[in-house]
Amino acid sequence: MNIGELRKVNGRLMGSIATRTIDLPKIGLRPVQSDNPRAPRFEVVALNVARRWVQIGAVWEAAMKRSGEVFLAGTIDDPSLPEPLPVALFPAADFDGYMIAWRRDTMRSDFGGGFGASNYDTEGQGDRSRGGDRGGRQDGGFGDSTAGDRGQLVGADGGDGLDGDMPF
Repeated sequence: MNIGELRKVNGRLMGSIATRTIDLPKIGLRPVQSDNPRAPRFEVVALNVARRWVQIGAVWEAAMKRSGEVFLAGTIDDPSLPEPLPVALFPAADFDGYMIAWRRDTMRSDFGGGFGASNYDTEGQGDRSRGGDRGGRQDGGFGDSTAGDRGQLVGADGGDGLDGDMPF
């Protein structure tokens, strides 16, 4: 789902993002100057109410696993937002800039997640920057399952012998 766009304006990438609950009318991409190969390609900045540019995120260069198409992927976050906003920026075909798409994060299957696999890889980083790697834990960091072989609830009563009579 496209939620915004960035266009070159006086040599800078500037644009906006709008969703049902988020309205960022002035955002920009500020190039990151770093020799670190894991550094983001751009910082995402927004104009605040005092008319100052503040960093609200970062994007890294990524490539589609199947097609090799290069794009930018990252997250926008700020204390004023209800939750982080994962985004992907794809080069625009009809103008010099990017279309901004909201993307749903999914745990990568090679990190033990059972929620599907991402279609992109940020130079081998996957979703490690978002806490996807749990040091080899097989439970994905959520603890043991409370589901038995047939889907019944097991091991969740703490051994207190409650037989389903709940006081609430």
